[in-house]
Amino acid sequence: QVQLVESGGGLVQDGGSLRLSCAASGRTFSSYNMGWFRQAPGKEREFVAAIMWRGPTRYSGDSIQGRFTISRDNAKNTVYLQMNSLKPEDTAVYYCAADYNRGRLGVQSSEYNYWGQGTQVTVSS
Repeated sequence: QVQLVESGGGLVQDGGSLRLSCAASGRTFSSYNMGWFRQAPGKEREFVAAIMWRGPTRYSGDSIQGRFTISRDNAKNTVYLQMNSLKPEDTAVYYCAADYNRGRLGVQSSEYNYWGQGTQVTVSS
């Protein structure tokens, strides 16, 4: 069992930055692949980025990869999402998720086993 708690969301102006954190409980954090998803009002939850237990990463597309960076600190049981050059269309609730299938770097929400409660990110224009 893994419990995930996100933090770091808030209100930021267009072009600003935020760093989201996701703290995980349990002693096996380093065994999980971790992902970040987001859900804007009226839209489906979408994949943002993921990082494998041993480091490789994946992003949803060029727009995200050039502005967002996912990282993890296994000693601190924490995964991060550094978000730069934020745009109003990045406004959403951001969720972190854990996947115990270490053989894949999932992009579908159904591939993840544990979820945090989400943190709101609002980018004003």
